[in-house]
Order: sequence, then C-alpha cells, then structure tokens
Amino acid sequence: MLKLTCSFFAALLFSVFQSNVLAAETVMVVMHTNAGDITLELYPQAAPVTVANFLKYVDAHSYDNRASFYRTVRMDNQAQNTVKIEVIQGGRGVQESNLSFAPIAHESTQASGILHKDGVISMARLQPGSATSEFFISINNQPGLDFGGQRNPDGQGFASFGKVVHGMDIVRQIQSMSTDLPEGQELEYTSGQMLIEPVVIQQISRVQTNN
Repeated sequence: MLKLTCSFFAALLFSVFQSNVLAAETVMVVMHTNAGDITLELYPQAAPVTVANFLKYVDAHSYDNRASFYRTVRMDNQAQNTVKIEVIQGGRGVQESNLSFAPIAHESTQASGILHKDGVISMARLQPGSATSEFFISINNQPGLDFGGQRNPDGQGFASFGKVVHGMDIVRQIQSMSTDLPEGQELEYTSGQMLIEPVVIQQISRVQTNN
C-alpha cells in the first residue's frame, strides 16, 4: 500500500511539474506550408537549448522554401520497425545537413517534462547530441519517444520543445498523404515512409503576442 501511495504522489508531482513548465513563458511560431498553416507554442524555460536552436534556424530564414515535410510514419507503413510510432518529419533534409548549425546537447523529456503527446514537436536525431535542423510532430500520444522509451535503443528518447496549438488537421492531412512503395525484400528503416510529394515549408516565423 505504501509503495502504491508513493507512486501515486510521484505521478501527481510530475503532472504538476509538467503543468507549471507548460504554463511558463512561451514563444509562438507559425509554419506556412503549401498544405496550410501550423501554429506552435515553444517552451524556452523547459527546453532552452532546443528552443534556441530551432529559433536560430527560424530567425535566419533557413527553413523558408528550403525545408519540407518529407516523411510520414503511420501504422500501415512501418512493418520493419519493432516499436510503432505515428509522426510526420520535416526539416531541411539530409542533403542540407552540411549547411546546418552545429549539433546541440540533448535535452531529454526527463529534463524538460514535455512528453510526446498529440501535437508535440521534437528534434529528430541519430545519437544523443546530434540534432540540428530536422524535427517531427507526434500524432496521438507516443510514450515510446520519451526518455526510457524503446523507439531508440539508447533509451534517451527525443528532445521535445513545443506543441501544435492550431493546425493539427493539417498535420493529420500530411500524415495521410501517399508515400513511396518499398522495393525488394529487405526493408530499410524509412522504407515506405517518404512522401511522394513533400509538403513545402514556405516560411516559419515568430508570432507577436501580448505577453
């Protein structure tokens, strides 16, 4: 009984912590895409390094007409992946990686308190500390992407830093778009997940608020 009581209060305290984190100062940005607009709020107090990195690309106009949503992961196109997730991935792409800013330190969900719930934006990466310009948006809750989750074998999860506040209909529309057909018997990690027609990110800009 004592163990259950302690677990309950630990979960309650974390919930309060997360609520306070997300209620702190936010930065609003809007992604203008050729599929529609997506508005996000970012949490610089919870994830200062990750938010500063993303805004560096935004303020330098590095995403404007140079980025796209190019990958969508659904339940019907990830037979090769043991841990299933639902996301859309975007950014400047692998070909632009040599023009990116330096990789940033990894801010896990254990540190930030921003779990991968429906609409949360997070940084794509390989090893911890390798994230640069690529990001993804979760569709539905994705605990496998949090610290301790199994999507990435290192267990460090991915660095979330904000969430969609308007435009989840656009996100879901992008997720449902047609993807490439896998070839051969051996499926690569992203086989069947690359959009046939990537969605162009025409601009990402800050939104002025009255805060």
